[in-house]
Amino acid sequence: MSRFSEVKDLILSLEEDFEKFYEKGNQAAGTRVRGGMQALKTLAQDIRTEVQNIKNGEQ
Repeated sequence: MSRFSEVKDLILSLEEDFEKFYEKGNQAAGTRVRGGMQALKTLAQDIRTEVQNIKNGEQ
């Protein structure tokens, strides 16, 4: 479940920047959101690969 915690922590760390970008129009916050979303994409892909390997008994 630590991988799930990583996802949650990453999303929660972006909450303030989402608010700044969408509610206040802060462009720098938008850049941080984009970077965070890219990190989330990478993390999700790593988790997908890990799950597939465990499922196939390759661990």
